Amino acid sequence: MPLRIAVIDGQGGGIGASIVKRLRDEVQEGIEIIALGTNSTATSAMMKARANKGATGENAIARTSQEVDVIAGPVSIIMANSMMGELTPKMAEAIAGSPAIKILIPMSQERLEVIGVAKEPLLHYVEGLIKRIKEMAR
Repeated sequence: MPLRIAVIDGQGGGIGASIVKRLRDEVQEGIEIIALGTNSTATSAMMKARANKGATGENAIARTSQEVDVIAGPVSIIMANSMMGELTPKMAEAIAGSPAIKILIPMSQERLEVIGVAKEPLLHYVEGLIKRIKEMAR
């Protein structure tokens, strides 16, 4: 059975699309990528990056996050009202409470600082995320 990975993003979906694209380039077999967007633009960007399937909105995120093995995205997906209010409290609670392993990129756009994490370019964070998922997919 393939490793089921939910990539969750909002706004323009750029971070999620980067994750999906790199996963497709690096991991050829053994994964299923599910794009979950807080809005249709984010979902569409991740689908264009070649996710297997996608869904949009609060209910899709709340339900699907309970059924996957891994959740990937920016750290703001576990913060209620982040992404300029797009990420609802119900979404944040469902993602944070999911039994899935969460591999999150520490973006500092939400007035959040994670002490002990070196500030890196987004590309480096995505590379680290891909490396970890490749290890899990083996």
